[in-house]
Amino acid sequence: MLVLSRKKNESIVINNEITIVVVEIRGDKVRLGVEAPREVPVHRREVFDAIQRNLETQESEKTEQTEES
Repeated sequence: MLVLSRKKNESIVINNEITIVVVEIRGDKVRLGVEAPREVPVHRREVFDAIQRNLETQESEKTEQTEES
């Protein structure tokens, strides 16, 4: 993992198309802004994990239905 230090209004660029900006620092919370092409999904980790669990559940249900046929 690459670890970078940034101050408010400083940014990092990923692959020339994704920019992450430190928008605000308040106590132990950091607000980040993400600029990315529309086709690049951007999710908070907990949302991403929930999406993955949902996809796994759907895939498992499809497999069970196929095995029952």
